[in-house]
Amino acid sequence: MTEWYYSDAQRTQHGPVGAGDLAAMHTKGLLPPETLVWREGMSEWKPWREMIREVIAGDAPDDPRAEALVKAAEAAPDDGAYRPYAIAEASPYAPPQARVDEGSAVVAGGRVVYAGLWKRFAASFIDSFVTTAASYALLIPFGLIFGLGASGMMNSSSDPFAGGASIAFIGLMYLIMLMLPAVYFGWMHASSHQASLGKMAVGIKVVRGDGQAIGFWRGFLRYMAYFLFTLLTCGLGVIISGLMTALTVRKQALHDMICDTLVVDKYAFTDHPEWQREELGTVTIVILVLAGLVILGIIALYAVMGAVMMGSMN
Repeated sequence: MTEWYYSDAQRTQHGPVGAGDLAAMHTKGLLPPETLVWREGMSEWKPWREMIREVIAGDAPDDPRAEALVKAAEAAPDDGAYRPYAIAEASPYAPPQARVDEGSAVVAGGRVVYAGLWKRFAASFIDSFVTTAASYALLIPFGLIFGLGASGMMNSSSDPFAGGASIAFIGLMYLIMLMLPAVYFGWMHASSHQASLGKMAVGIKVVRGDGQAIGFWRGFLRYMAYFLFTLLTCGLGVIISGLMTALTVRKQALHDMICDTLVVDKYAFTDHPEWQREELGTVTIVILVLAGLVILGIIALYAVMGAVMMGSMN
């Protein structure tokens, strides 16, 4: 027997159910024409109006009642309004019949391509520039204000607030450098794109373990978990997270496991899973090359500085 799945108005997958079950739901007014359905062998989820003939008339090709139901559904206006296309009364316990948005509905049951180490690294490389630039955009004005204030304080060595102002500025600096990335990732991952600018560039997104979108606070805490793990391991958390991404089944780092999140292709859990890409892609490769050049440049700079310092000591 063919097993079918369908998505309700809350974008939740249901099933498997048989063709007879779908037909019964249809006669009770529980399957509006735009309800998304899927069975094995289909490349994507399709509206019920496109599959009803296969399910109902296909099981009873000579049944005039079945044919009438098919024609009624196919002729229904495509405006998303609820209408029971059945002979029977609609069930009073039916779920809300708002139209299912095919473009944003969470569609489970298909293939999922998880984002691997290199795509995530490329995305992080871009996001590090974004968050660093945003942090300095806030720190520079505060630094100028503090500098002007501190210059006045230095003229009066007896000013008891000079030391406190310095400590306050340092505290503000660390607070901005911690909170701004957390807010950035929380906001971007909770947006309609479900991705930061870096992830959007390489074609990946962050979702819950079941494919649902995450909220701001989950995205915020996800970054905080990553930051604290990196801090407590003296920076080794970056390497450990990379290894976990490369070796775990669903390519989850520790902060993903803690917050029940996945990083997947942007077309995962949609009605077009066939558009997902296993390969890195041109954009990711270009970013990785640029990242490699930047890392080599930093290493070369430190090597030159070390050589100069050694020379001055001799």
